[in-house]
Amino acid sequence: MKEKAVTLLNESKTARWIALALISTTMFFAYFFVDVVAPLQSMLETDYKWTPEVFGMLGGSEFFLNVFAFFLIFSGVILDKMGIRFTLITAGLTMVIGAALKYYALTPGFTDTGIAEWLGSFITWVPASAKLAFVGFAIFGIGVEMAGITVSKTIVKWFKGKEMALAMGLEMAVARLGVFAVFRLTPIFAESGGPSNSVLWGLAFLCIGFLLFLTYTFMDAKLDKQMGVSKLTTSPEDEFKLSDLKKIFTNPGFLAIAGLCVLFYSAIFPFQKFATDMLASKLDVDIKTAAAYFSYFPIGAMVLTPFIGYFLDVKGKGATMMIYGAVLLTVSHLIFALVPAESFGVVTAILTIVILGTAFSLVPASMWPSLPKIVEDRYLGSAYGAIFWIQNIGLLAVPILIGWALSASNPGVSEQIAAGVEGVKYNYTVPELIFAGFGVLAFVLGFVLKFVDKKNGYGLELPNKKN
Repeated sequence: MKEKAVTLLNESKTARWIALALISTTMFFAYFFVDVVAPLQSMLETDYKWTPEVFGMLGGSEFFLNVFAFFLIFSGVILDKMGIRFTLITAGLTMVIGAALKYYALTPGFTDTGIAEWLGSFITWVPASAKLAFVGFAIFGIGVEMAGITVSKTIVKWFKGKEMALAMGLEMAVARLGVFAVFRLTPIFAESGGPSNSVLWGLAFLCIGFLLFLTYTFMDAKLDKQMGVSKLTTSPEDEFKLSDLKKIFTNPGFLAIAGLCVLFYSAIFPFQKFATDMLASKLDVDIKTAAAYFSYFPIGAMVLTPFIGYFLDVKGKGATMMIYGAVLLTVSHLIFALVPAESFGVVTAILTIVILGTAFSLVPASMWPSLPKIVEDRYLGSAYGAIFWIQNIGLLAVPILIGWALSASNPGVSEQIAAGVEGVKYNYTVPELIFAGFGVLAFVLGFVLKFVDKKNGYGLELPNKKN
């Protein structure tokens, strides 16, 4: 008697796109919280006495524990050993806890506590509110990066051999929509309650996102049951071994992509945190208007990323796309750096922002679907964890570097902030040249990746979709 064939849940287009929608919406909320105070730099200076260095340290604090405590490496190992469901739930809870702590740091009730008094007793040029916000953002950073690597492996699980690059592109497009939303909504939220109100809204969104992650786990459990996975903590792949980490870090393709990743993202995410103030200073407009202009940044990525993903699925050219993205990244930052303020109008600003958004669609849409071609499935989670860890080194250091460069190239700024001067204007030429330098290095490394791909036969230039 023949056994009835079981149709796997990921063979259903409806099911796999529903799964993608659930996890992508949570990442929308996560990206919203990542930059929830990015448009509020001047307000934080006025209300909380945060200097550019302190603001830059806040951006870097998101990645502190991931880098120095190796939490991202552990996250990848946890993902491979404990499975997608356990890791998603852990990531969601961690994001909520960290966000709640960051919100508390900015509330009036924190100011009069013993904790605030103790935190203000050392390194006095960093306010107590900032120090606690650093801690909360660092905890959130563990969760959001853990979520990122888990979502990547989840998409591979549901879409490998199908529309994998398109699915990753759509997930990234939805996440970029979170960036658009933050630059539109955060200034509005802050008008009625200051920066803490914006952070509170971000926290509420994350709570919704956690519930969506929880909903997805039921689908994941059903798929595992169909695939013959008998334990919650196992996956269909062969068992991961700690010795596999050596294979990851000695893989030339992985190292090339990791280098591209850290250079590219170091010129994007830290820039987002300073972009609103940069535009306000260069265009001589208020923060709300500048934030509205910069909100166009993710539009190019939102629109183009799914199409680029589809192209990669059917045509390939992944490594080539990364080179094109590095060129656009460099050009956009050079325009910000070198075009004089008197010639830098609104049209120029928006066009440059769109160019940068286009670069933001080319590189990630090509990079993340390329990794499964380079490493084995059984340690794919650890590979994503490792590449995110390397990325986080740059994301930790660069905001601090930019904050320092901004103060160093604008003498007297710290004194003006301490004196309560409002509306301080900065010259961003030096920081923008630093960002452009990252783009140049990424361009060079793109050709190294093409050479490594040709030598090792990874197939990065080949289509993702199987006929």
